[in-house]
Amino acid sequence: MKRVDSHAGAVRRHACWLPTAMLIAAAGVSAVGHSQAQAVEALSQQPKLDAKFSCSAEHAEDRLRDGDRRLYADSGAFRLQGDTVQALYWESSLFRSNHGSDCSIDESDDLVAEALPLQGDATRRWRISLRDGRAARTRRGYDADHGVNCSIRIAQVGQQLQIVPSCPALCGSRENFSQLSVDLRTGNCVYEH
Repeated sequence: MKRVDSHAGAVRRHACWLPTAMLIAAAGVSAVGHSQAQAVEALSQQPKLDAKFSCSAEHAEDRLRDGDRRLYADSGAFRLQGDTVQALYWESSLFRSNHGSDCSIDESDDLVAEALPLQGDATRRWRISLRDGRAARTRRGYDADHGVNCSIRIAQVGQQLQIVPSCPALCGSRENFSQLSVDLRTGNCVYEH
């Protein structure tokens, strides 16, 4: 008889904590759902950039200075969200009358993105760099004398994209990528020297 009472007591004890366990589990699911919602909201508030460009220009002042014709050509795509590089490539070429040289960067270069704080005029800004500039340069077969530094600053002000590179690590015989501004609405480019 005691055995039956003991079993009945055990059933009662389990029956009492079962709803409590269900409430705790439900609260855990609610907390997970809440933290997932917060993560989605935080992701949606991170600055985003999805831009493609293709530019070329010849500068008359270069021809006047030394008589050599220079044609600049750049094409690329930047897809960034916060500190994440979703896709990125940029090829920047300089053609002269008797030779050409180029610089290029893409996701295979082990990129690091940093979303910088918004400025007062709602300018969204990023800095792209290489995790290991020497390794990226070596993979391309470049000598180490040209430099291993790489920093590309990107700013978007409305429909205007400003790209300011300082990246000799990913250039062969050329010193740096072209500095340029792109109107994302019209596709017009302005090269800065």
